[in-house]
Amino acid sequence: MSFKKKFFYTPIIFIALNAQQLYAQQDQTYKGTVGKTLADSKEYWIPPVTAPKGAPNVIWILLDDVGFGASSAFGGLIPTPAIDSLANNGLRYTNFHTCAICAPTRAALLTGRNSSFVHEAGFSHKILAAGFPGWDGKIPSTDGTIAEILKANGYNTFAVGKYGVTPDEEDNSAGPFDHWPNEKGFEHFFGFLGSQTDQYKPDLAEDEAKVQPDGRHLSDQITDKAIFYIDRQKKAAPDKPFFLYYAPGATHAPHEVPDEWRDIYKGKFDDGWDVYREKVFEQQKKMGLIPSYAQLPDRNPNIKAWNSLSGDEKRLYARFMEVYAAYLTYTDHEISRLIDKLKKVNQLDNTLIIVMIGDNGASKEGTLNGDIDRSLFVQQSDDEIFKYNLAHIDKIGKPEGTEANYPLGWAQACNTPFRFWKQDAHSEGGTHNPMILFYPKAITDKGGLRNQYSYVTDILPTTLDIVGIKPPSVIKGIKQDTLQGYSLAYSINNASAPSHHTQQYYYIFGSRSIYKDGWKAAYAFEPTINNKLATRYSVEDTAHNDWHLYNLNDDFNERIDLAKKYPEKLSQLKALFDAEATKYRLYPLITWDDVIKKVMSATAEQRNAPGKISDSK
Repeated sequence: MSFKKKFFYTPIIFIALNAQQLYAQQDQTYKGTVGKTLADSKEYWIPPVTAPKGAPNVIWILLDDVGFGASSAFGGLIPTPAIDSLANNGLRYTNFHTCAICAPTRAALLTGRNSSFVHEAGFSHKILAAGFPGWDGKIPSTDGTIAEILKANGYNTFAVGKYGVTPDEEDNSAGPFDHWPNEKGFEHFFGFLGSQTDQYKPDLAEDEAKVQPDGRHLSDQITDKAIFYIDRQKKAAPDKPFFLYYAPGATHAPHEVPDEWRDIYKGKFDDGWDVYREKVFEQQKKMGLIPSYAQLPDRNPNIKAWNSLSGDEKRLYARFMEVYAAYLTYTDHEISRLIDKLKKVNQLDNTLIIVMIGDNGASKEGTLNGDIDRSLFVQQSDDEIFKYNLAHIDKIGKPEGTEANYPLGWAQACNTPFRFWKQDAHSEGGTHNPMILFYPKAITDKGGLRNQYSYVTDILPTTLDIVGIKPPSVIKGIKQDTLQGYSLAYSINNASAPSHHTQQYYYIFGSRSIYKDGWKAAYAFEPTINNKLATRYSVEDTAHNDWHLYNLNDDFNERIDLAKKYPEKLSQLKALFDAEATKYRLYPLITWDDVIKKVMSATAEQRNAPGKISDSK
C-alpha cells in the first residue's frame, strides 16, 4: 500500500478498531444464524455504538489551590475574564464542595463516589498511602470513571494536565499501567501523574510513556495538546461528541509564570491582605454570592496585620501575591484559548462546560513567610527563612527550580469569606469552592446563582443526566458500584429547588466534619508531634483536637460554635460521622501525626521517591 493510501486509511482503521472495542463492552446476544455453509447462515452485525442524539461535547475544567475569593468570577480581585464569561452566560454554584486536598477530590470527581470508598482517603503516593481498603490509593475497576462511561457510550475521551491518582509504583514508562488515565477510559492523555510538578521541567507523560517537555510553560503545552485533540477529532468524526478533562497544574505551587505575564500586577497588591479581604467581601455581597447578613471573620491571630509589617515584609509578601495573581490570570488566558477553539469549530453552544475553581481551598503550605525553598522549613527558623526569601525575591515566579508559594496572609485573603484553608476538612475554607455550569442549550437563566448544597461526587451524575446516559451496571464485564453523588440537573432552571444532596462526610489526615441538612459538626485537628514542618502549618485560631458545631443555615462561614448550646445535636452528628466512616471504608483514621512518624522513619531514598511529602502537599 502506498504512503498516501496508508495515511488516508489510518483514521478509518483507527475508528473501526475503536468501534470493535466498544462493541465488546456491550452485553448483546448474537441475533444471526450460524449454519455449516454461508447459504444456510444469516449474518448479524452489532449496531455501532453512538452517543445519545444531540448529546453535547463535555469539558471539565479543574483548577488547583485557588480559593473561593481569588477569581473575579466570585468576587476576587484577580481578573479572570474567560471564566467570568462562562459564569455570566451560565450558572454560578455558590455552595459547592470538594475534599479539602487534591487526590481525594480528583478520585471522587472521576468516579462519582466518595474518595475513601474508591481507596483514595489519602494519596496514591506510597509514603502517604496505607494497606487498608480505603487508603491504598488504587481506584478499583468496580468504580468506573466518567471517561470509561462516556467512551462506552460513543464519546471520544481526552485528558490533559494533572491526573494525581496513579500509584507511585506505576509512575514509570515500564508500567504496569492499570491506574494510568489510558486504562481508566481516556483515549489520550498528556500531562503529569503526580501531585505537583515544575511548570517548565514537568514530569511529563503522554499516553503510556514518559516524554520530554519542550521548555515552554506546562499550561501552554497542555492547552495546545487539548486543541490538537479537538481539532483532529472533529475533522475525523465531526458529529461525534468528545469529553475533555482539562486540569492544569495551576495554581498549585510552584507558582511559575511566563516572562511576559510575571509583572502585570506590579504594585497592585501593595495595600495588603487586610484590604484585599474587605474589598472582596463587599464585592461578594454585591454579587449575591454570600448572605446579606454575613460578617467577615477575624484575621487569623497568627497572621500579622498588614499595617504592622516592616517595609521589607510588605515588599516581599506583595511580590508573592503579584506572581500568584499573574499565574491565575495566565491560566485563565489558556482557558480562553480553549474556548476560542470551540468558537472556531462552531462547538461552543454545543458544549457542556463545568468549571471547578479549585480542588480545595487556598494553600496554606507557603506558611507565614512564603516559600521559595521548602527544604529550609525543617532546619531554619522563621527569621532565617524570611531573610532567605527576601534575598531571593527576584526568583519568585521564574523557571529556576524554586518552590514559590505565597504566605498564609494571602491564603486567608484568597479564601474570603471563609476561615482556614486547604487540608482543613473541618472548615468551609478547606472544602467550599466555586463551581460554574455552562451549557447554552439548557440554561434559560444566564448569569444566575444556584445555592443548592453540592459536592464533587455530584459532577459525574450531573453530566450523565444532561447528556442522556444512565449509569452503567457493568463496565468491561465488571459489575459496578452504585454512584454516591446526586445530579444537579434539577437545579439548572429552578433556582429555588431544595437540595438533593443533604449529608456528606469529610476527612483529611485527622481533620474531619459531617454535614447534615445545614448543620455541621467539625473536628479541628492539629499535629501533636513536635516537628518543625508540622508546626509551621499549625495556625488554628480555635481549640484544636476537639469537636465544634455550626448551623450553616444561619452562619454560613462558621463564626459561631454551638457545641455547648446543642450537645445532643453534636452527639447525633458524631454518630452519623462514625456510620459514614464505616460505610465508606474511611477507617482506620490516619492522621498527620501518623504520616509524620512514617516520614521521620523513612529512608532518604523513600523521602526522595516520586511520592515524597513535599510533592504531595
